[in-house]
Amino acid sequence: MAAAMGAILLSGPWDAGQREAERARAAVVADAPTGSRDTGTAGDRSGGSRPGEEPPVAAPSAGPVLEPLGPRVIDFFPGAEPTPADRDRGIAGNPAPVDPASVLDPLLDDPALGPDPAASVIDLADGRPLYTRNGDRSMAPASTVKAATAAAALHTLGPDHRLTTRVVLDPDRERVILVGGGDTGLGHRELGRLAARTAEALRERGIDAVGVGWDAGPGKAPSHHPIGVNHNIAPFTPLMVNGGRLDDSTTGPAPRSADPAADAAGAFVRLLKGEGVEVRGSSAAPRPVPGKAEEVAVHRSAPLAVLVEEMLTDSDNDMAESLARAVGEARGHGAGLAGATRGVTEALTDIGLPMDGVRVADGSGLDRSGRMTTDALVGLLGLAADPGRPELRTVLTGLPVAGFTGTLDSRYPDVGAGVVRAKTGTLTGVNALAGTVVDTEGRVLAFAFLTEGTVSATAAQDALDRAAAALSRCGCG
Repeated sequence: MAAAMGAILLSGPWDAGQREAERARAAVVADAPTGSRDTGTAGDRSGGSRPGEEPPVAAPSAGPVLEPLGPRVIDFFPGAEPTPADRDRGIAGNPAPVDPASVLDPLLDDPALGPDPAASVIDLADGRPLYTRNGDRSMAPASTVKAATAAAALHTLGPDHRLTTRVVLDPDRERVILVGGGDTGLGHRELGRLAARTAEALRERGIDAVGVGWDAGPGKAPSHHPIGVNHNIAPFTPLMVNGGRLDDSTTGPAPRSADPAADAAGAFVRLLKGEGVEVRGSSAAPRPVPGKAEEVAVHRSAPLAVLVEEMLTDSDNDMAESLARAVGEARGHGAGLAGATRGVTEALTDIGLPMDGVRVADGSGLDRSGRMTTDALVGLLGLAADPGRPELRTVLTGLPVAGFTGTLDSRYPDVGAGVVRAKTGTLTGVNALAGTVVDTEGRVLAFAFLTEGTVSATAAQDALDRAAAALSRCGCG
C-alpha cells in the first residue's frame, strides 16, 4: 500500500486529479445537507476540532472521490462512510484480488468495440503487467499518439522550454520582419504587446517608418499534411494568431484562415500602425531573415510543461504538430513533417520505449497510417511515472480528468469520475483510450485500449469508458 500511495504522489493523479476533482464537485453542490458540509477551520491543519465544535466531516464530494481508494481511506472521514449500496457493490470490504481478465474480457467483447480490440494494463508502481489482449498488435492510435509527442518534446526540449515569436530589424533598418516560432497559442493580445515593444524599439533607434515582412520560421515546412488537404483542418504554420481561427466560436464549425501566416502579418501591420509607426507598402510580404538582423522584440510562450498539459487536456492538434516539428528541428532533422516524425521516433527510442509495432506518422494522430500498440502506450505512461524521469511527469498530469476536464468533461457521469484520467482518440472507425486509474486498493494502474472497425463512435466511447471505470472498482492485482 505504501508503494502504491508513493506512486500516486509521483505520478500526479491524486494531487492533480482527485483533489482537483473534489473541489470542482464540491463547488456545484449548493444545497448539501448541513451535516455533510466541511466544517473544518481555515488554516487549521491539525485534523481535529476545537472545544465545543462539531468534529470535521468530509465535503459532499469526498465519498465519490475517496471511494475508489477503499474503505481504509473512507473510514478516516466521518460523513463519507460506505452506504448500503456501497456495501452491496463490495466497497465496504477488502475483497481478494480479482483477475483483470474476468473483468475486462466480457467488456472488451462488446461488439461496439469492433472485431478484435487491443488492451494492456500495468501497475504503475512497479511496471508489472496485469492484463494484455493483442497488446503487441500495431493499430492506428488516433489522438492517443499525442502522449508520445508530449514525451518526445519534454525529453528533447525540457519542461521549461518556451516557443518564441520574434521581430527583427534588417541591417539597412528599412524593414522589420515578424518571425514565427510555432506558438499556436499566440493571440491578438500577445501580438499587440509585441507590436508595442517593436514600436518602442524603433523610436529608441530614431526610426518612424518601416516596411514589414514575415517569416514563418525554421524549416519552411509545408502547411498541409501530405495525406491531402482536409478543409476541416487548418493549414499548419509556425506563424499564426489564434490558431488561424477567424472567429471566437467554441461550438459548431470553426472557420479557419487559408493563409494563417499572412493573416498574422496583416494583423501585426495594423497593430504597428496603431502604435504610431508608419508602415511602408500596402501589406506585409514574406521575407527571409537576413543573417545580421537585429532582434528588437520577442514574445515567449508559457513553459513547455504548460503547453503539453493544455495540448493533452484539450487534444490540440495544432500544438501537437508544432511540438513535433520543434522536436525535429532541435534534433537536426528539420521542421518539416519528415523531420518531425524522425525526431519524435528518435526521442522515444532515447527514453527507452520499445518501438516494435510503432510508426510515428505525425504529431497529432490525424494520419491514419500512424501505428501504436497498447503495450507501447502503457509503457510510455510507465516511463512518465518513473521517478528517474521527472521531466516526463506532465504526460500524466495533462491527461483529461473523467467527468471534469478536457475531452472527458462530459463522460463518466458516475463510476470512474475523478479517478480515471485518459487521453482520448477518435477517427472514423477508430476509438482509443489510454491513461491511468486508481483502483479500490489504492494502486495506480496504467491502461490502453485501441479499437478499429467501430461503427458508432458514441457506442465505442461508452464501451471504453465502462472498461476503464471497471478497473477503478475491480481491485485487480
